[in-house]
Formats: sequence, C-alpha cells, structure tokens
Amino acid sequence: MTTLSQWLSATPLPRNEARLLLQHLTGYSRAQLITHDHEILSHQQLEQLKALTQRRELGEPIAYLLGQREFYGRNFRVSPAVLIPRPETEHLLEAALCRLPENGALWDLGTGSGIIALSAKLERPDSLVFASDFSAAALHIAQENAANLGAEVAFSQGSWYEAAERFRLPETGLDIIVSNPPYIENNDLHLSQGDLRFEPQHALTDFADGLAHIRVLIEQGKNYLKPNAWLLLEHGYNQAAAIRALFAEHGYQNIETKQDLAGLDRITFGQWRS
Repeated sequence: MTTLSQWLSATPLPRNEARLLLQHLTGYSRAQLITHDHEILSHQQLEQLKALTQRRELGEPIAYLLGQREFYGRNFRVSPAVLIPRPETEHLLEAALCRLPENGALWDLGTGSGIIALSAKLERPDSLVFASDFSAAALHIAQENAANLGAEVAFSQGSWYEAAERFRLPETGLDIIVSNPPYIENNDLHLSQGDLRFEPQHALTDFADGLAHIRVLIEQGKNYLKPNAWLLLEHGYNQAAAIRALFAEHGYQNIETKQDLAGLDRITFGQWRS
C-alpha cells in the first residue's frame, strides 16, 4: 500500500517530473496532490508509474510521456511524430502576429503539432490561417489539437509549397508565411543528445548543411506573398548571417534577425516588396 507522498519520496525522478507524472495519472492539480497526499495508489497506477519512470530514466522526454506540452498558455497534444514545442518558438509566433494585418492570411509550413498556426488563429480570430506538413502523422496531431482548442484552420499535406495545390489560398496572396523548418546540420552531435534523440529526425535536420529547406522557403515564398508581406523563419544560433544573405539574394527587403531570451539569434524575416 503506497500513498502519493510515499511514492514521491521513493521515486528516483526529480521531484517536479514526478509530480507531473502523478498529475497525469490521477488527474489532480498540483495543489490536490498535497491535499490528497495520503491517498493510496492502485496497483495499476503503480505499474504505470513504474513503466513511465523507466522510460524517463532512459531519457525519453517528459512531454512524450505526458502526451502534451504547453505553448503560449495552451496545452497541445504531442507524440514522437512531432517536435516538442519550445519556448523559443514563441518569439516566432509573436513576430508573425505583430505583422499580421486585420483580416490577414497566414500560412504555417511544417506545422508539426500546429502550435504556430493554431495559436495565431486563437490570438487573431479575424485571420485566415493555413497549415501544412509533409508528415501525415504530424498533420493528424495538429488536426486533433485544432479540434480540442476550437481553432478553425485549413490543413494540407505536402512538401513545403507543394501543399498549396490542396488549399484555396487567397488569389491576392498571403500576408504572412511562417516556418520553423528542419535546420540542424547533418551529423550534428546535438542530434544524438538529450530530447533530440527521441524526436523525429526529419523535423530536426535537412540531412545536409542545415539550409537546404530554408533555401526553398525563401526562393519560392515570394510566389505566394502579396506586396509588403513577410516571410519569417526560425533557425539555429549560427545561421542568421547566411539566411539574411539568402533573403537579400532573392530580393526581400527590411531583413532583420531577432534574438531569443538567451541572446541567441533565433528568427530572421524579410519583406517582399515587389
């Protein structure tokens, strides 16, 4: 007979992670864990906790164990089919929102769990939002999140701009194109470390120099943007100069890089003026 407090005292996991697992299995809030700390865990719950603990000790991300991760104040379902939402990507969302005009149109390419597209729609209900991904499994997660959060977003499967064939994009063009593409270089050591070991590799790396997908997004993006519209990209800390050069090469203006809270280059954007 093991109580909640006894299990918390005995588990090898960090206390915060252990509490999250207990909340996940019991449905209790953090405060309720305290008020119900003498409650007895069932045999099934103990077995589930044992299995989850073993997976965590092997390094599996806590977000995959819980099946969800918070982003911009909302909970999104996640699975190994999609990247785990990270706080740094909130900078990308905010940069897109502040450039999105009233009744504007936004396309999120490589949407994954849908954090950018769905958050944009929920923050700006007046906007027309499109989301696409090459992965059918990722799109399924994004569509589930859209249903759970009540976000009306148009979805399409396809590799980058090929997905446009299944959309009814505005004939006048888009106001915002936004993407957090795979940008880690092939054979980067980070791919074999930490949470990245468990995340979908095709969503992390282009299996080349880290800029292969970014080149496509920049080169072809101007075909879908209306005049004075914006293309915004998240990228690695050491890629900003190369990406600004690509924007300039393809005729974008007002090119700028923004840093994240750690002071690292995180997003670069350019305006299509032609």
